[in-house]
Amino acid sequence: MLLDSDAESDVAYELCQVVGRSILPYRSSDDDQHYGTAFFFQGGDDPVGESLLTAADLVGTPGGELGLRTSVTEPAGVAPAAVSEVGIVPGWARFPGDGVAVLPTAGLHRLAGDGGWRWRVQPVPAGIAAGPEVVARLGADAGSAFVLAHGVREDGSRPLEVAIERVVRDGDAVRITTELPQGYVGAPVFAVQLDSSGELSPYCLGLVLPGVGEHPVATFDRIRAVLPATPRDI
Repeated sequence: MLLDSDAESDVAYELCQVVGRSILPYRSSDDDQHYGTAFFFQGGDDPVGESLLTAADLVGTPGGELGLRTSVTEPAGVAPAAVSEVGIVPGWARFPGDGVAVLPTAGLHRLAGDGGWRWRVQPVPAGIAAGPEVVARLGADAGSAFVLAHGVREDGSRPLEVAIERVVRDGDAVRITTELPQGYVGAPVFAVQLDSSGELSPYCLGLVLPGVGEHPVATFDRIRAVLPATPRDI
């Protein structure tokens, strides 16, 4: 669905309020220095269903780290500026065929507890993860898309940003029609559609994959397919 610019601004603001604290900056190992974004997803009411999601291409080598904004941890001033993925168990599970990497968050919560702090996040809830019927309503006509990501500024800072772009579907493929800035790979992509009462409802279509000139989107049907196979604590 294509919105006018005022409506797009309203949706972007609302998404930041609702899921802004789900999103973290990611940096891969010192050797390749790839920058991207990861986000928390809550697959159900059970806390075991919480995962961190990003693009598989970002996490192929050890030594990556997650940046921490002050708004995603408590109490203030206790958590570090970043946490290394080394030693987080279970670690990332990569599914290159789907473009997705999944990190069950049990290890992240243990890491926080050992350090005397807690996560204060707003996971993207399962209720707004786009199902096949939402994806099927996308078409060749461009619709409004909202990408919440941590870009990379010239001074190296990683602020939370919202890019308002266009999304289309061509057969089974969903894509963002422009090339996104550095740091946006792995970020969640949102769209809006009318619900049964005629109100606008937001949906998380999936996450941004690497691309040149445009970006494929790993939609939630692909993400859901790999979540049950993700290693968990026993």
